[in-house]
Amino acid sequence: MPETLAGWLAWLERLHPKSIALGLKRVNEVKKRMGLQPGFPIITVAGTNGKGSTCAMLESILSEAGYRVGCYTSPHLLRYNERVRVACQDVEDAALCRAFSAVEAARSEIPLTYFEYGTLAAVWHFIQSGVDVAVLEVGLGGRLDAVNAFDPSCTIITSIGLDHLDYLGNSRESIGREKAGIYRKNIPAICGDPEPPSTIPTYASTIGADYHQIGRDFGFDSKNGQWNFWSGITRMAGLPPPALIGNFQLYNAACTLEALRLLSERLPVSQEQIAAGLQHIQLHGRFELHAGSPSVILDVAHNPHAAHGLAENLRRGTVTGRTLAVFAMLADKDIGGVVREVVDHIDAWFIAGISHARGADADQLAKVLHAEMPQSPVKCYEGVAEAFSQACQSAGENDRIVVFGSFYTVADVLRILPPTRDNN
Repeated sequence: MPETLAGWLAWLERLHPKSIALGLKRVNEVKKRMGLQPGFPIITVAGTNGKGSTCAMLESILSEAGYRVGCYTSPHLLRYNERVRVACQDVEDAALCRAFSAVEAARSEIPLTYFEYGTLAAVWHFIQSGVDVAVLEVGLGGRLDAVNAFDPSCTIITSIGLDHLDYLGNSRESIGREKAGIYRKNIPAICGDPEPPSTIPTYASTIGADYHQIGRDFGFDSKNGQWNFWSGITRMAGLPPPALIGNFQLYNAACTLEALRLLSERLPVSQEQIAAGLQHIQLHGRFELHAGSPSVILDVAHNPHAAHGLAENLRRGTVTGRTLAVFAMLADKDIGGVVREVVDHIDAWFIAGISHARGADADQLAKVLHAEMPQSPVKCYEGVAEAFSQACQSAGENDRIVVFGSFYTVADVLRILPPTRDNN
């Protein structure tokens, strides 16, 4: 067996013939063999967009309250270790190797996907580390995702948009049903989509989940740089905004606070701890601003719903010069839908291919861009790093560069950003 983390990750990629193979039979069998029975509460988070932000908020607030938090998210940007965190620290290589070895010892003949293997390893490590609570982000969908093999104490669906259509269906109704599969009978089931597809509340009612809908059972209002949370007779006033840019982040924050309210008997948290946690969130790639001349914005927006949020942030932001886009996407995403959301806020495009089997090349992106905006300046490059370098050379000191379209796009730029830039 491999002796290094890099060796293990290469092994995982070869283990199953498909990178995505939804279904719980394999992971449940290995889970049983490993004897994985977490004794700590689990908060499971699903949704088209906002999952990572919500997990980061839960991790930050619960940590401020003194809990030892395990947090499992995906994908990573620069290092696999980002996916598995304990006490707000990425787990070290040696610990991950031990976790992978534990999975390998149990799986025998069962082929696991990269994500299934990683999920089992993460939960095993959380048990070994003695965490007080675990936050688990669903990888794809919900009902058949490996994370759903572990029974939650609370569940959150953040939003429903059109993404992963080949696996989840081509309508919000079908996608909503797949994500609602994380709900459980008598367990808090939170929905942060203000207009959810009917399949979500219907499924929650059918199984007898304790359903809580934003705008009806809980919600928020904001004014003068602060916001207020309400849920039934509960009120929290004068809360600081999350340390993540965008008004839409208040939907994720409200879901976070509703989950903490519903778990308050097991995991009590004060308003002071909530306020501190909201201000100390750390999460790359969500309208992440690197100050400078020009300024650089990193955003992992890779579907129309996320691109709409990016467009809103660009519209609200202050810039006296131009906005230059460094843009690259996966070929199986809705490239046209993303472009249409942001096109009015971009002055010039620097587009590139992604060095990934699913990556769209620059020519594919160019065809979509020219179809949507024939007159807009578009320059093509082989890779994201080259596109970013050329954008920097073209930008004036009052311009801004926005890097978006995929986690891969943001990761390629993060690797080359000067370390002296301040991350706001």
